[in-house]
Amino acid sequence: MSYDVHIYTDGAAKGNPGPAGYGVVMEMVGTPYKKEFFEGFRLSTNNRMELLAVIVGLEKLRKPNTRVLVVSDSKYVVDAVEKRWVFQWEKINFKAKKNPDLWMRFLKAYRMHKVDFKWVKGHNNHPQNERCDQLAVMASQQEKLSVDVFYEKEEA
Repeated sequence: MSYDVHIYTDGAAKGNPGPAGYGVVMEMVGTPYKKEFFEGFRLSTNNRMELLAVIVGLEKLRKPNTRVLVVSDSKYVVDAVEKRWVFQWEKINFKAKKNPDLWMRFLKAYRMHKVDFKWVKGHNNHPQNERCDQLAVMASQQEKLSVDVFYEKEEA
């Protein structure tokens, strides 16, 4: 399949859980268009940030049925989709699964487009993955951090 958009993603958490952030680089294939997105949270996990990065990237797409390649270094996210685990989790309403709020949000965004995933090894000199990592770490270190309400409520 040829793609309209490539979305590169990464998440980071210092302490896991701890201050966390995600980074996204979005590129329109065949054009110089490139956008970056990031956000930091005062308390969350690496897996939540990895998944949230993918969600944010997909939610930024304005045109339904966009052909998208998501490139991530997260086995958690890539395997959950590629091995179809998330669709089984959905059938049991995410009972006893972590991050149900984000997986439900992911499925809504995922189903609006034609999405494939590609796993890349992290910290392996992949330029966009390295940039996403920089964005995620920088986001987690900002002075003003958002609240991951669902996570903090679950942990309380």
